[in-house]
Amino acid sequence: MNITVIGRGHIGGGLAKLWRAAGHTVTELGRDGGDASDADVLLVAVPSGAIADALGKVGGIRGKIAIDATNPYDGRNEAFESLAHEVKSIVGGPTAKAFNVNFASLLDEVAKQRERPGNFYAADDEARIATEQLIRDAGYDPISVGGLEQARALEEQVAFFFAIMQAGLGQGFYRYARPGEL
Repeated sequence: MNITVIGRGHIGGGLAKLWRAAGHTVTELGRDGGDASDADVLLVAVPSGAIADALGKVGGIRGKIAIDATNPYDGRNEAFESLAHEVKSIVGGPTAKAFNVNFASLLDEVAKQRERPGNFYAADDEARIATEQLIRDAGYDPISVGGLEQARALEEQVAFFFAIMQAGLGQGFYRYARPGEL
């Protein structure tokens, strides 16, 4: 799969590294933007307040599958239901929300775990297959929480994970399973 990562920070750079190791062709774009015409999938991993500006500097994005990994640390445009909806309004293709409730500093530790950690995601139907594949190729098990209408719930879930961390448990992985599946 050809992936264009928009944002070279901890999430964008870390996922790019994992996806290259899984055999994908990955192009990383930073503040200057670039061309994503060859991409099958876009990963948006920029500060939330920079979504429109960052995507405005990237050509060839129209109609692509987009995965939004942003969180509202830098504010949000309240004209949109979620940050993922803002991404979708610009890209115009099937969109997913994923990788936003996993700690970027632990990406190098994913493959070392006894069990695959989970990765919650919400997605348009047309974005599910690619999103699930990229979640698996990053070393996680995909956990669907429904359609893109659930993206804001995932964005708000981040506060819960930070509360756990601040309570002394630190950064960690999560798994979600039905009874009998563990």
